Amino acid sequence: MKITVIGAGNVGATAAQRIAEKELATELILVDVVDGLPQGKGLDMYESAPVEDFDTKVIGTNSYDATAGSDIILITAGIARKPGMSRDDLLQTNTKIVKSVTEQIVRYSPNAILIVISNPLDAMVFVTREVSKFPAHRVLGMAGVLDTARFRAFLAEALNCSIRDVSAFVLGGHGDTMVPLVRYSTMAGIPIANLLPKGQIDKIVQRTRDGGAEIVALLKTGSAYYAPGAAAVEMAESILLDEKRILPCCVYLNGEYGLKDVFVGVPVKLGASGVEKIIEVTLEPTEKEALGKSAEAVRELMTKVRGML
Repeated sequence: MKITVIGAGNVGATAAQRIAEKELATELILVDVVDGLPQGKGLDMYESAPVEDFDTKVIGTNSYDATAGSDIILITAGIARKPGMSRDDLLQTNTKIVKSVTEQIVRYSPNAILIVISNPLDAMVFVTREVSKFPAHRVLGMAGVLDTARFRAFLAEALNCSIRDVSAFVLGGHGDTMVPLVRYSTMAGIPIANLLPKGQIDKIVQRTRDGGAEIVALLKTGSAYYAPGAAAVEMAESILLDEKRILPCCVYLNGEYGLKDVFVGVPVKLGASGVEKIIEVTLEPTEKEALGKSAEAVRELMTKVRGML
């Protein structure tokens, strides 16, 4: 299998290293516009192969020629969010970047499955689909896996238990309107509402929504990359190995959850063909209303983006 990672910044390089170490691809292509950056990072990764014991060939390049025939492409290109900058502030610049990247993808890898990581996430998935014209099952965004990972991490910390025993997922757009589903969150099958006071759960929900901003504020000169990189690779792994994992991802909805013609995070089954099924869970009125508000926030971004394409 051949995987391309577009963008050799922190997220792209972190994802690429994980892909190489897991040997998910025979050939891994790392692309960036900065001369020498992908070549240097690619060579550095490849030189770690004898230590980490993997045979994935890592190639860094500024050209898209080497990406031809990729099976999966991770799009991380774009500027990172800075302190005080909302995801919406990134919209215009990253729309231009992702549009350009997608045009190259269509030219060289017309059959690839695309996983978008660039922010604002939901809007960039829309850009990628609009420009590529790929079938909806081959264009998806990494957000729900990341937001859910944060939610699970904060819950495990509060419960003082293993991460592995906490199950949860997050719906909606990747931003302030995301919808962590408390009712479906458990520790070893026990609802967290039975284990933590409501006030504490509410604080964890809010911290999940602010998860990216919290890291941006701490780093001061960048944004999160370890967890985003890991989340994207989990999605790619499920597709490449046809694992049929049920993971929350940003996908195109056409009537599911009562939402139409919008990209938003919901649980999906990921297999060899990409998004194989959208999983619809029963929502209570308040949960459905929250998801609807989140979808409307995404629609507003999509409307702005349409004017830029």
